[in-house]
Amino acid sequence: MRAAHRVILDTDLGSDVDDAMALSQLLGLPAVELVGVTTVYGDTLLRARMSRRIVELAGRDVPVYAGRAETRSGREIWWAGHEGALLDDLERERVEAGDAVDFLVEQVVGNPGEIDVVAIGPLTNIAAAIEADERFAGAVRHLWIMGGSFTDDEPEHNLRSDSAAAELVFGAGIPTTVTGLEVTRRVEIRRDQLDRIGAAGALGALVLAEVEQWWRYWNVEWNVPHDPVTVLTLTEPGLFEVSEPGTVTIERDGEGEGRSVFAPGGGATRVVRELDAEAVAEHIVTAIVAAGSAAA
Repeated sequence: MRAAHRVILDTDLGSDVDDAMALSQLLGLPAVELVGVTTVYGDTLLRARMSRRIVELAGRDVPVYAGRAETRSGREIWWAGHEGALLDDLERERVEAGDAVDFLVEQVVGNPGEIDVVAIGPLTNIAAAIEADERFAGAVRHLWIMGGSFTDDEPEHNLRSDSAAAELVFGAGIPTTVTGLEVTRRVEIRRDQLDRIGAAGALGALVLAEVEQWWRYWNVEWNVPHDPVTVLTLTEPGLFEVSEPGTVTIERDGEGEGRSVFAPGGGATRVVRELDAEAVAEHIVTAIVAAGSAAA
């Protein structure tokens, strides 16, 4: 029986640990068939190799493709410096020879109305796919974006990193649900939850180590799982309240570059407004534990 959701994950995995958590989470959700992973932004080959290692630790075989390295807007890549530091022999990880954008177009256009795209990094790959084939935007079942901030003037990293790509994507008419910082920041992963993840086999141990590395980077002992929250808007919609469809515009220039504004009515984009924070955190932890335990 085919899974309820056929998903491609587009990710800048490797810097903020929430991307690794989201990939692990997807691998632990029985309702999801992970069709593939595409990487974006900066050293996309390294990101792809890291993604492939996570897939292997979950005992799965999912194709991983490296995508666009440079931003459409020309904005400089932000790099934390610890990407891949905890993983030995990454050069041995198998990454598909093809291009991420070609893979996105092939899968989505070849299966119209069947593929959900979960985009948790800058939107460079998605914009390139829209331009590569005029059928792409109309063939995406739904686009789920982690990005933006819709209750204040704070530019969010993913949309700010490539505001030109974000502008093109939000203007393409794809049915979209976007989860902004004002929502994701209501959820935190704490030590007791992390300990549960860490006990779930080799995958759980890696996620624990990556989270602790991120905590050291910021000198904290908690983190916001922005990207895993976004995954749940697809798989557990009952945990969220969303707006009516409208439009999102992106500021392109000046200090506020990447600032996002939602206007209700006349569009195809919904914005998440509320969530059950406690239930969301528990769903995230449970799925990652399931992925790790299945391979243990």
